[in-house]
This record gives sequence, C-alpha cells and structure tokens, in this order.
Amino acid sequence: MMRRFFQWLLYKKMGWTKDVTVEHPDKFIICLAPHTSNWDFILGQLYSRAEGMKINYLMKNEWFVWPLSIFFRKTGGIPVYRQKHMSMTDTLANAAKKAKHFRLCITPEGTRSRNPDWKKGFYFVAHKAQIPVLLYGVDFEKKLIQCTKSFIPSGDVDAEMPMIKQYFASYKGKYPEKFAI
Repeated sequence: MMRRFFQWLLYKKMGWTKDVTVEHPDKFIICLAPHTSNWDFILGQLYSRAEGMKINYLMKNEWFVWPLSIFFRKTGGIPVYRQKHMSMTDTLANAAKKAKHFRLCITPEGTRSRNPDWKKGFYFVAHKAQIPVLLYGVDFEKKLIQCTKSFIPSGDVDAEMPMIKQYFASYKGKYPEKFAI
C-alpha cells in the first residue's frame, strides 16, 4: 500500500522516470551523483520506498540531533564523525561481509558544494567487501533516475575513478553549477 503511494507520488505526481538496467544483488554500494541539493535526499527516500528497497546512507553526524536523529536512523541513516580518525571503510566493509543484505548509498562528492576531488570511501568499502558498486545518476533536468552500470572494484582506484566520474558527466543536478567531475 505505502509502496504504491510512493510510486504514485514520485513517478506520476512529480513526473520522475527511472532507467535501471543493473541487477541489484543482496549486497551492494550505490555511488550516487550529482549531489547538489538537500532535495537529493528527499528524492532518494522517495525512490527507495517506491522501489521497496531499504537502503542505508551516510550523513554527517551534525544532522543527528534530536528529534531529527530519530527520523534519520529510522530511514537508514548512519552518522559520520569526520572529526574522529576512525576507519569507517573497514567498519562498513566488515559489516557488509557479515550481513546477509547490505545496501549503502554514498555520494562521492561528500558535499553539496562544487568538489572535483571526490571521496573514495565507497570504492574502498566495496573493494574490501568484494561487492559491486552501482552507479546511480540523478538528472533533475530530465527528471531521470538512472543506473546502467555496475562493477566490482579491482583495487586500482586511480585507474577506475576517471571511468566512474565520466559515467556521471552528462547528469544535471538540481544546481548544475555545484557539480564537478
């Protein structure tokens, strides 16, 4: 019942379409770009509910204050403590290895501001856990959510990051001027 409501809201009322041709196994990481607005979060929540998928996501810990923390944790939020030096990639990779189902969405830009120096944590988590990365692009101009490529990282991040960034080159975020590859 709720899934139908979110499908109606996202696809009919808001006019978004999807083009998802990649298989979604039990364990994966979504690399989502561009990330230029808080609307990306709302769109992601609508999409995951419309598709019936529970997907966790990373968010800076400053957002996890009462009462917002209750909502964020309930919807799959995982706080990131950037001021602490802890190996989040190791922690997440170990969790992925142990879990029967592991679905995590990460925005590699790490910010809604223009940032051509993407963070590589999503890559290292997937490599350490040997799970696929699904490349999800969001195009506000076309109102399109698209995933047509996935891969299992080889470990050569310097060789694979240009391919990853190139995949997202044609997508227009809510604020295109804030997106850089």
